[in-house]
Amino acid sequence: MAARHSVLAIVLAGGEGKRLMPLTMDRAKPAVPFGGSYRLIDFVLSNLVNAGYLRICVLTQYKSHSLNRHITTAWSLTTLLGNYITSVPAQQRLGQRWYTGSADAILQSLNLITDERPDYVAVFGADHVYRMNPADMVQAHVDSGAGVTVAGLRVPRSSAREFGIIEIGEGTKISQFLEKPDEPNSIPGDPDHCFASMGNYVFSTQTLIDALQADSEDDASKHDLGTNIIPMLTRAGEAHVYDFALNDVPGSTERDRHYWRDVGSIDSYYDAHMDLISIEPIFNLYNRKWPIHTELPPLPPAKFVEAGTAHDSMVGTGTIISGGHVRDSVISHQVRVGAGSFIAGSVLMPGVNVGRNAIVRRAILDKNVVVTDDAQIGVDPVLDAQRFTISSDGVIVVPKGTVVGPN
Repeated sequence: MAARHSVLAIVLAGGEGKRLMPLTMDRAKPAVPFGGSYRLIDFVLSNLVNAGYLRICVLTQYKSHSLNRHITTAWSLTTLLGNYITSVPAQQRLGQRWYTGSADAILQSLNLITDERPDYVAVFGADHVYRMNPADMVQAHVDSGAGVTVAGLRVPRSSAREFGIIEIGEGTKISQFLEKPDEPNSIPGDPDHCFASMGNYVFSTQTLIDALQADSEDDASKHDLGTNIIPMLTRAGEAHVYDFALNDVPGSTERDRHYWRDVGSIDSYYDAHMDLISIEPIFNLYNRKWPIHTELPPLPPAKFVEAGTAHDSMVGTGTIISGGHVRDSVISHQVRVGAGSFIAGSVLMPGVNVGRNAIVRRAILDKNVVVTDDAQIGVDPVLDAQRFTISSDGVIVVPKGTVVGPN
């Protein structure tokens, strides 16, 4: 699909991801593996590329090595037509400081915009799981004449306190932008729902530059897009909302249309995986009209031997289930499950090795975890609490490279 407007895409990928610890102990949040084959950043990059936006800058900061390597190897575009996806680390262009917020990250990288000279700048987050056609949002922005357009997701009013809330005035104009308000106003004509910000924005270029420069002079500002820039442009009457429910992604089904998950916590990350594995999944990874792109190692198909089985699960390439049994789980590539072992309601990342007669229940095993013969995870809550991180919903997380013994 050819992009219809001159757009530079900026992906914000510099967050620490503290609520995803220990999965972010050794990597940036957007580099966390997801869905057996992908990394979180693959979703936003796929959405942009599928929409025809092929000039993309990814702003990174914390623990960015694996993220930078993934972008370099998996997201190399031909330069024949000037296309690129490039990782841009914090460069301290405006003094000896790291990014103090998302607005400051763009301010310190303003050369990317002035060099490219786009008409519009799409600023998207890097760590959500969803499909979206950004071209629809850009067109809505152009048609409205707004200075900034904020993607809004309809959420139940009862749970709106968890989000930045967009209140609507005339038409699509934003009248107020409130961070986690106690009593949010509902969408006009829809009293049971509110608009929550998805963290995706489209700016008219000069509006963005002017707002960033004005914000940089405010010593009381947190220099954050959602906290400072959007409220500033709302007060100026330049902010509009784009209703995600209007977005049209080719190949979507009624069941997975307008799916969006903020996987910022262990429980939401785990729940998003469980959304993938039903017969008719809530989020369908098999939509070939809007594929999620990534790079996988050259591996043979998964193999099941010695009566090994997998039910209601996804199993990655190069995996061998040898006499073990897997149920309601997402198994990545190059995983081994030994005879007599049982995996249930779990997420196993690449390189995990489960020995013989082991049990793994309701757990996330990070890359290269080794579960030895007869070891048990998710059976003894007291023992699990002594050894592992356990989420508020009881999901057990085993850090990267851990060897888990039977006692």
